[in-house]
Amino acid sequence: MARTKKVKSAGRFGAGYGIRVRKRLVKVEKKQRKKQTCPFCKKPGVKRLSSGIWRCKKCGKKFASGAYYVK
Repeated sequence: MARTKKVKSAGRFGAGYGIRVRKRLVKVEKKQRKKQTCPFCKKPGVKRLSSGIWRCKKCGKKFASGAYYVK
């Protein structure tokens, strides 16, 4: 098992990718998995369906935004 203390979930990639790349990945993944706020109803509960496609659980709206997190 690789050491994942520094890079958390990106430890699955190992040393071949470099520390900088893995740290950036952790930053993006952390922001991506957080509850996103809907721009229409302002409530947290937006889920990512695919790259850039989002859907709000509360109001049911489907919309396009950033690839990894709602902008």
